[in-house]
Amino acid sequence: MQLRRVVITGIGAISPLGRGVDALMAGLLEGKSGVVAAPSLAEIGAMRTRVAALVTGVDPMEIPRKFRRSMSSMSVFATLACQDAAAMAGIPEESFCSGRLGVCIGSTTGSAGTMEEFFRDYGIDHSLERMKSTIFFHIINHSCASNVAQALGVTGRILAPSAACSTSCQAVGYGAEMIALGRQDFVFCGGADEFHPLTSGTFDIMNAASSRFNDSPTSTPRPFDLDRDGIVCGEGSGILLLESLDSALARGAEILAEVAGFATNSDPASIANPNPDAISACMREALADAGIDPGEVDYVNAHATGTELGDIAECEAIARVVGGDTPVSSLKGHLGHTMAASGTLELAGCLEMMRQGKLIPTRNLEKVDPRCAGVRHLQQVEEKKLEVVLKNNFALGGVNSSIILRRYHR
Repeated sequence: MQLRRVVITGIGAISPLGRGVDALMAGLLEGKSGVVAAPSLAEIGAMRTRVAALVTGVDPMEIPRKFRRSMSSMSVFATLACQDAAAMAGIPEESFCSGRLGVCIGSTTGSAGTMEEFFRDYGIDHSLERMKSTIFFHIINHSCASNVAQALGVTGRILAPSAACSTSCQAVGYGAEMIALGRQDFVFCGGADEFHPLTSGTFDIMNAASSRFNDSPTSTPRPFDLDRDGIVCGEGSGILLLESLDSALARGAEILAEVAGFATNSDPASIANPNPDAISACMREALADAGIDPGEVDYVNAHATGTELGDIAECEAIARVVGGDTPVSSLKGHLGHTMAASGTLELAGCLEMMRQGKLIPTRNLEKVDPRCAGVRHLQQVEEKKLEVVLKNNFALGGVNSSIILRRYHR
């Protein structure tokens, strides 16, 4: 079967740096941090971390009430990001209900905040009398995908991958495969998550959440840095509108980049600890899928969350696959870890780096850990024309994923 080429024609970004890809890139170039003190964390016993990367400036009222009633914050983020991506791509309104436009959007879980509210109330007298009928639609694991489809009138395929930090990277890969096989012409791909203290608590229990910089929130996380002390949880949504090349050319759409390769694999060696062997295999498979030699990679956007085991394993894998001369950076120092949204929010940053010819350094990287010294870390903005970008995302549970972006040449 001859596969169709897949391109990106729209971006939507709701991030701790603001709404829209312009706000995202401006913040990245200025070296801004979206990390702030989170008072809700101080209310939880035994919680050590006190910082989070939170979205501001989003108005849910933009969405009509009949759709908004079934949405928690993550679905609001995803819906607004999809609207922005569609507007950028300029896709005709009739495409939404054509059956040829699909949705592939996931989250880590359903709305933890809604679940907490329900069970707190339910625990009072075990009564359902106060339960609202819309609660279920907040907490289903495909809440974001379903709410987006309902709000935008989408009649095509709907998929809701859930692989924590690998979610939206997988969503782009799976969406690209649907288009390549001719099953859809357009797919909204990405992820969304909303912040809840128990998300930070999960990492806090594993001694993987940042806590030494509670008094200076913008100083953490610190990917690859000798003084790093863990993850800072965040929220937001990143959406890429993928489209077949034939469709984009027929519409005269601006093509931002081509999705050239994708790979995802499972690492059964450990459910919690990253493995450089599995990470290397995933990156090599993505490059092979794209038909690209490792030496052609111009930049690697690392997953790099600011944990010791994760940063070291990824650096070792990157060095094995592309060598020590390819520029590498992580955007977690600016954005925190936006969980299921991280892959596509960071891919949005990569697309802007390709467009502007500027590489974003790793924020808060001051003293490179010697165990991460096998790659060329970016510590300041560099100008470089990018033809090929490799993007990594890895998740607890042993789920690895990599995407290859290639500049489109007609």
